[in-house]
Amino acid sequence: MNPQPPAPTCVRHPNRPTGLACTRCGRPSCAECLRPAAVGQHCVDCLRQDQRSAPPVRSVAGAQTARAPMPYVTYALIAINVVVFAITAAQSESLLDNQRGSSLFLDWVLFAPAVADGEWWRVLGSGFLHYGPVHLLLNMFALYVVGRDAELVLGRLRYLAVYVVSLLGGSAAVMVLAQNTVTAGASGAVYGLFGAITVILIRLRQSPNQMLIIIGINVFISFSLPGISLWGHLGGLAAGTLATVGILFLPSWLRAKSQETARMIGWVAVAVVASVALSVVGATAMTLTA
Repeated sequence: MNPQPPAPTCVRHPNRPTGLACTRCGRPSCAECLRPAAVGQHCVDCLRQDQRSAPPVRSVAGAQTARAPMPYVTYALIAINVVVFAITAAQSESLLDNQRGSSLFLDWVLFAPAVADGEWWRVLGSGFLHYGPVHLLLNMFALYVVGRDAELVLGRLRYLAVYVVSLLGGSAAVMVLAQNTVTAGASGAVYGLFGAITVILIRLRQSPNQMLIIIGINVFISFSLPGISLWGHLGGLAAGTLATVGILFLPSWLRAKSQETARMIGWVAVAVVASVALSVVGATAMTLTA
């Protein structure tokens, strides 16, 4: 009498005899290593191979999307704003009046004549300063709400670019239209993200009415209350909106034939908006020094 051959064992667990096998690769596998498939059952190794070979899922802006995306750039921007505020509060020894007695606040706040004297860092640095904790909390809450979705759709680099361009647009508007004021805050960038989210909703063929209402209410508040940088808000809104239109709509308007060409067109559009904002800042600075 011939002895029976030994039962096959799982390829991943050699100590487990099994009568099951992967319907794709045919290797014996235990029940723990098999997953239901459209036809039969596949082992976990075959499933991993499928995931690696599958093309990445991309958003309408061409950014790769993950199953559980983490908005690292949004969190980093919030952290930077909070750290800068903490430094100004420590320097001024006051949480409410952090702008008084803080050398950092004095060096970074946007003041057109100071920019004209060569202190160009104020154009961006002022976007990370805030007048007191309420100003900081309002801007960071808005950044948290709209920034996460914008970062998911645009991708981290393009999202950061839109944020920076919005800051530049807000500073450029202040340089031209509010030259005798001192301006600080992330509001210009946040308004730019308001515009970006509105463009994203239109691109996704969803109703932008809610965002338009929010923008309208905030613009009305900017008109109504003293001490709010209306031109910084409007400049940031315009720059962020135009940059996002360039990313999401301009490639189709120009009939880009590939994803790479579409991304290049988007980056060129962002660079053009940034260049215009910087040119406005430079022209205004030259006028003030003339």
